[in-house]
Amino acid sequence: MVDTRRSELGSAIHLLGGDDIASAATRGLGDTLDSLLGVSSADYGSAVSQPIIRGLAGDRVKILNNGLVVRDVAGLGADHSNDVDLHNVEQLEVIRGPSSLLHTNGSIGGIINIVDNTIARRDVTEAETSVGLEAQTVSDGDSKYFSHQSNLGGLNVSVSFKDSKFEDFEVPSGAVIHSEDEADDHEEEGHDEDHEEEHEEEHEDIRSIANSDHRLESQRIGISKVGDWGHLGASYRRNEGLYGIPFHGDEREEDYAEEGDHEEEDHEGERIFSTTTSDTLNFEGSLNLGHSVVKGIDYYFRETDYELIEQHAEEEGHMEAEGHEEEDDHDAEGPTLFANDAREYGVIVDLTNDLLSQKLAIEFVSEDTAISGAEAFMSPVDNDEFTLGYYASKVMGTLTLELGIRHDQIERSGSVALESHEEEHDADEAEHDEEAELAYFAVDTSNTSVAVGLKRSIGEHLTVDLNLSRLERAPSSVELFMNGPHLATGRFEVGNPALTEEKGTSAELALQYRDDRFFGTLAFFNTNIDDYIYLQDSSEFDHGLVVSNYLQQDAEFDGYEMEIGAIFPLGQGDLTLSFARDAVTGEFAGGGYLPRITPERNIYSAIYQEETVGLSLELKDVASQRDVSGGEEATDGYQMLGLRAVKSFQLENGIALRVSVFGNNLLDDVARNHSSFVKQEVPLPGRNYGAKFSATF
Repeated sequence: MVDTRRSELGSAIHLLGGDDIASAATRGLGDTLDSLLGVSSADYGSAVSQPIIRGLAGDRVKILNNGLVVRDVAGLGADHSNDVDLHNVEQLEVIRGPSSLLHTNGSIGGIINIVDNTIARRDVTEAETSVGLEAQTVSDGDSKYFSHQSNLGGLNVSVSFKDSKFEDFEVPSGAVIHSEDEADDHEEEGHDEDHEEEHEEEHEDIRSIANSDHRLESQRIGISKVGDWGHLGASYRRNEGLYGIPFHGDEREEDYAEEGDHEEEDHEGERIFSTTTSDTLNFEGSLNLGHSVVKGIDYYFRETDYELIEQHAEEEGHMEAEGHEEEDDHDAEGPTLFANDAREYGVIVDLTNDLLSQKLAIEFVSEDTAISGAEAFMSPVDNDEFTLGYYASKVMGTLTLELGIRHDQIERSGSVALESHEEEHDADEAEHDEEAELAYFAVDTSNTSVAVGLKRSIGEHLTVDLNLSRLERAPSSVELFMNGPHLATGRFEVGNPALTEEKGTSAELALQYRDDRFFGTLAFFNTNIDDYIYLQDSSEFDHGLVVSNYLQQDAEFDGYEMEIGAIFPLGQGDLTLSFARDAVTGEFAGGGYLPRITPERNIYSAIYQEETVGLSLELKDVASQRDVSGGEEATDGYQMLGLRAVKSFQLENGIALRVSVFGNNLLDDVARNHSSFVKQEVPLPGRNYGAKFSATF
């Protein structure tokens, strides 16, 4: 059921095919990849699931669309979604190693590339139109989607649209922890009758997570011209989303109210939600030169305008997903606007000759990020990047050598308030004080990264891979210039403009075996990151929130991944049985565990595939996580059982019909994702059934 088409960016460690994605439940990017070895997810409710690769997350894992970085504001908050839509994609690629250095900087963890055919690079030979529907039970959700591709007068035209709506998701019985439970264990027995009745009402079993609804409407249109000379194309993409934030730091803020000078507020009955809008314009092309030195040139330009607006509103008058309108009378707080405007352009020159397959990349990026409104925790930041990248590979019999080198010049300009303001001021005084107490910084960073890969074939069935790298990552805008209350993490976060770049040294040894019946992989990896940047909680409080500072300390990640399996002929198809396991440990060089590290996982799967039928059963057994950092809570293990069945029909009138049914968390197990900032307050969804229907003309 997995499309194994080779990645266009290089040697992908994982490829997830478009058909596999299209037949599964609509989920976020991290959740979609969560069953792949070494890949997990950091969720903040069902609308947000940011990918993690081998324990590394955030700015260390870059999300790409057709080879270019997705310019959203996911890096500014754990409650911010990635600006991606997985409808009508050809495949997802998880890539590490030398080839990744051509496409982005700072990807110590790796890159995830979403490939679609909106700009066709080959002529469309047959017009195709698809329509489909999806329904899920756990959130009473549904999706409607449409796509069309054809060649009109020599021009390839592609159009796609999807509209998804999901209500608050259900959770297993007992999944929601009442804040009073721990205190109740220490209370004396003997309550009056009225108090007992009130106590029972407060502890009613909650079966859904409030404010966990979400909606996404996406549309893409592309056009291209293809010839022997190459191709030229343009596309426009617009995503509009709305999602509730199921937990906000206001709850934590109330817990800390006694420690600070902030007066506790009553947020009961308040809805907190975000709306997102992005417009992305792409131009790209290629020239097939056939010159003895320059074989070809790929060139591109992308402009992104992204906005996320976080708002507070009373339940009676909160913004409805359908209308995008708000009643001001019910607005509890002013909105906060997160805006990101980016322009990037570059070329990739193919310098392949008889000795080497090689490419040279040149890229310019200009990105402006601003936060304004009620919860603005960072002043505007301007980001400018210039990149030179080089990739080469050579096949020498049974040995393949890969080399990647990247040099980045990065300048981030921003400001930091010299001290926090805890006292109330009137608007004029606050504006004057803020202007007077800002310190401005221009942080220039020069990064050079190198990666080498060696692959050796031993006989017909065994290959050995050795990958070595030294990658550098410049501090992100948040790590440098953050200075304010970040309620999504429940902290008052303080950045540091004096932070230096991270330097990650990685080594990986992998063995892969495959014959007609058996297959297996075994990989060991180690990554040492000098000057690893992290948040450290202090004993101070500001505005009722614990103060956390961005600091640096050497850290080490190590672990392994393994999979064994066999393929058995059965009936008209094949049955594939496999067992996989992955584990990663993250520790500071000075002692102590890193926070929110993915626990060990065992993955059992059975897949039956024939020409028109596909069945898959997967059990993901996640261990408990007791290796926690100071102040972090441990989490129990859980099991996720999933099932999917797909059947294709070819009707007489030329219509291809595909029906898929799926189930997730069939055991209805209480599950808390240890990598989540809100693992205690927002458990993972409960048992879910769903179905998809699509027709292709």
